[in-house]
Amino acid sequence: MKADRLVATLLYLQARGRTTVGELAAELEVSHRTARRDLEALAAAGVPVYSRRGRGGGWSLVGGARTELTGLTAGEIRALFLVAGPPAAETPELRLALRKLVRALPSTLRSGAEAAARAVVVDGTDWSRSAAPAGPHLDPLRRAVLDGERVRLGYAGRDRPAGVRLVDPLGLVSKAGAWYLVAGTPRGLRAFRLSRVRSVEATSDPVRRPDGFDLAAAWRSLAARVEDRMLAATAGVRARRDALPVLRGVLGERLRVVRELADGWVEIEVAGPSADVLAAQLAGFGARVEVLWPAETRNRLSRLAGELAALYWTGPEPPYRGADRRELVG
Repeated sequence: MKADRLVATLLYLQARGRTTVGELAAELEVSHRTARRDLEALAAAGVPVYSRRGRGGGWSLVGGARTELTGLTAGEIRALFLVAGPPAAETPELRLALRKLVRALPSTLRSGAEAAARAVVVDGTDWSRSAAPAGPHLDPLRRAVLDGERVRLGYAGRDRPAGVRLVDPLGLVSKAGAWYLVAGTPRGLRAFRLSRVRSVEATSDPVRRPDGFDLAAAWRSLAARVEDRMLAATAGVRARRDALPVLRGVLGERLRVVRELADGWVEIEVAGPSADVLAAQLAGFGARVEVLWPAETRNRLSRLAGELAALYWTGPEPPYRGADRRELVG
């Protein structure tokens, strides 16, 4: 592509200082006519390139002008801006770096880079929930990670009051619109959700980074622990085939079809963090699903049915007995 050759020409001029049309044509494996046209295109695009006739002449960058490009092709530039464009919305330093890179590009490549930066938006949330805001602590934690500085982290756990923990910030992860800090603690690696961070205080002490630490591998390990907890309970279910699309929408990969049954039914297995959670997720499907096992989930559904009947029953004789309106006749 011509844009790729223009970048290669510019870098060749930067490395050599001066070149002839013949030398450039041999380097890029193009004709003399093409090499001359590329040099003229650079000059027309505003790159300070000039030619001098006679012995010792050739094409040079005016005043030794230089570009900070390091061999990027037009395709590589577009790919860089496609990937970096969405995170730049949240990162002032990245926005500034991209602007500097755009200014360093020849005008023939600049419009493509700017278009690529605007071409993609990453929305990591699903329709059923809002993204958890990162809060005001993303920037100080990013600095702590980059500077390798230990911090005192004010943090409120899911079921615990806020407390202060001394942690070694090792990396930041964005998952489905929520930010997490991966940090070393006295109990090993932990992931801290930024929406639960209450304060960040730098200590000036260096981070203790595990030998060979790899953020991606560490996050996979931490995520696997969470997924194990999310799959702690399993239930066997008989479900109407026409309910499967909605069941998959609710349960995702936690649903597995076991076998086909007669009359439009299928047997499936579903997983979740607990029997109570599974019962609550399946209750809304009414008679289109029947839990076969375990008894704990069946009993929880029975109690839910009694509570709902007592709350919403409009018939003459409610299906409960005694003073407790939530006790089913059984």
